Amino acid sequence: MFIARLHLVMIEIGDTLISGEFLEEEFVCNLSACQGACCVEGDAGAPLTQEEADLLQNELPNIIQYLPKKGQEAIKKQGVAIADPLDEDELVTPLVNGQECAFTVFDERGIASCGIEKAWNDGATSFRKPISCHLYPARLKDYQDFTAVNYHRWDICSDACSLGAELKVPVYRFLKDALIRRFGEKWYQELERIAAEEYTD
Repeated sequence: MFIARLHLVMIEIGDTLISGEFLEEEFVCNLSACQGACCVEGDAGAPLTQEEADLLQNELPNIIQYLPKKGQEAIKKQGVAIADPLDEDELVTPLVNGQECAFTVFDERGIASCGIEKAWNDGATSFRKPISCHLYPARLKDYQDFTAVNYHRWDICSDACSLGAELKVPVYRFLKDALIRRFGEKWYQELERIAAEEYTD
């Protein structure tokens, strides 16, 4: 059974605690403006669970041909997952020369995107992309009794915030597919119900 309560700026659904910013803030990725900077910027690659790292290793033969040579070489040298340099207890994807994620591909305009998802779009793999990437700008933190779902602010996503405001798309709606993938349809329906009851003008 799902029990949801609004706590000022936090929302409780089952064993998750969600920032109220997911209902209040607006966000839509604007790749033409940011050029896919989230695949390139940052101190480490995309966070991975151990299950994702194992799945990625198994699916690598179906994905590797979608990646540029430098990405392939980085993966052959480092593997599909390495210890996060900021937290050795966590796994992340490897980087190419300390820059973009090794699974990054670039189109003819120089826009970065996920090579794993490109393979998934072609039906070559069952693994869409790391859930940490799919959920962004959501960031998850697991605690003993609950999972915190927080809204992460990053200056490279300022154009996404502007586009979201222009289109009037709240963060939770932009992340619908990712949130359902992680928490399930029933959980998302409960979040929508709360949004309709508490955040309708």
